[in-house]
Amino acid sequence: MEQRWGLPLIAWPDRLRPNLWDLVALPMVFGALALLAWGGMAMGANYRVGETLTISLDPWHLPEYALRTVLRMAAALIASLVFSLVYAAVAAKSRAAEKIMIPLLDILQSVPILGFLSITVTGFIALFPGRLLGVECAAIFAIFTSQAWNMTFSLYQSLRTVPIELSEAARMYHLSAWQRFWRLEVPHAIPQLVWNMMMSVSGGWFFVVASEAITVSGQTILLPGIGSYIATAITERELGPIGYAVLVMLVVILLYDQLLFRPLLAWSAKFRGEQGDEDVVRPWFLLVLQRAQFFDLVHSGVLALNRGTDAVLAVMARQRAARRQPAARPARLERLYDLALLAAAAAALVWIVAFVRETVPSGEIGWVALLGLFTAIRVVVLIALASLIWVPIGVWIGLRPRIADRAQPIVQFLAAFPANLFFPVAVVLILRFRLDPEIWLSPLMILGTQWYILFNVIAGTTVLSAELRFAAVNLGVRRALWWRRVMLPAIFPAYITGAVTAAGGAWNASIVSEVVQWGDTTLKATGIGAYIAQYTAVGDAARIALGIGVLCLYVLAFNRLLWRRLYDLAAERLRLD
Repeated sequence: MEQRWGLPLIAWPDRLRPNLWDLVALPMVFGALALLAWGGMAMGANYRVGETLTISLDPWHLPEYALRTVLRMAAALIASLVFSLVYAAVAAKSRAAEKIMIPLLDILQSVPILGFLSITVTGFIALFPGRLLGVECAAIFAIFTSQAWNMTFSLYQSLRTVPIELSEAARMYHLSAWQRFWRLEVPHAIPQLVWNMMMSVSGGWFFVVASEAITVSGQTILLPGIGSYIATAITERELGPIGYAVLVMLVVILLYDQLLFRPLLAWSAKFRGEQGDEDVVRPWFLLVLQRAQFFDLVHSGVLALNRGTDAVLAVMARQRAARRQPAARPARLERLYDLALLAAAAAALVWIVAFVRETVPSGEIGWVALLGLFTAIRVVVLIALASLIWVPIGVWIGLRPRIADRAQPIVQFLAAFPANLFFPVAVVLILRFRLDPEIWLSPLMILGTQWYILFNVIAGTTVLSAELRFAAVNLGVRRALWWRRVMLPAIFPAYITGAVTAAGGAWNASIVSEVVQWGDTTLKATGIGAYIAQYTAVGDAARIALGIGVLCLYVLAFNRLLWRRLYDLAAERLRLD
């Protein structure tokens, strides 16, 4: 008798039977794998530092360039998500770690993206000699630095504001630390995290020009991508290719809006728990993911892996708890820890001052501190104006889910639009109307970062409980009282996250917005950004370190004296639970 291998199709379980939706899903999966394979081979091509990579302004090359840019941004987004989950969890759960990690995050957010590139590119090239992969990794890391901080701040804020009743339920069910994190805290953070992921991707587009043009040993390497295409068009003063690049960017943004963020937003709605099904828009790609048996199998495999991980970690937690004796940390030990941190910070400051004093006179150090004050005034005024504009608009959009669904791709495109494309317009208008560059170059600092406020306000509004909204309506709470007692406390934690990130982005953007060039015309505003840009161009390491150090000190001062206290206020007093 002939042996039969496997079961006939009719005997397969239902979830193993392919259906019509698989005819849509499988080609998309295999197509994505093929594009990933092609992009991986292109990134690993042979390359020696000194060779010239030519960027063609022929618009037929734009689809290839767009794909290369999207692959870099996807790799950076995955790395940013993993970094955020680990970093924010440790910072939110350990007071000792928080004292180091949050100020460090403040500093990292304020360091210019060009500073990360100049420090890391040589190391990445050394890791992959003779390959383009080293330069590609440097570009991915630069994009990572434009995405990770916003997501980390968002997750940190969410972990610190978990509703009290949910924490009590976790204790009542005796959830382990891992189960509490993965089943309670991360789901609570997902709605706001998804909105910040969208903003982070848009922030990556904002800095894509800088990340794809890398300078090594006096040579500028233009990696194939939309950013280098735009940089080449700006250098050659070609407006037509810039228009083609913007059009392709719009198409790419619409694609990842349809294939990634709309499904994520619809999926994240289930973690809110208050809204009805009528408010949930089910995009077409999410229907494909839910109805194709292939993705059902993948989902089952992920759930099985998650259950296995839960079981292993639960056993390890029980064994560790049995061995460990509970002991409170002495107050004296905590004070010694704080003193050690202060000593390390003081030692680092002394070393930086000694390094700068070797070539920079003391009077110039005071002048640079004053330049930082000028830029700080611009940042404060711009954040205040952006808040007055975007907080009401964000609340209005967030209270209307269908309008938020339609507005999402528009805001993404506006946030992703490279601000340096506005520089020629700014130069022409300032010269035409004889405007003061000290004032009218300032809006360029906030063009790309104001959207952090809008995205976070929309995210904070969408998670407002329906019961609270209905109670406010039934009690007749309106206008000023409604804003003061209902809406502002509800969106305050999300707003603080957006304002912190927007302020950090504005400090970062000051380096490219306080000195604006188009062709042979250069306009300059007085500030720390112009100082750093000036000495970066001539390669003066001591003055670059001085400028970045003063900038970081200002950012730390603002975050410690203002934003940190507002974070604590949001976590302790303005909680709607």
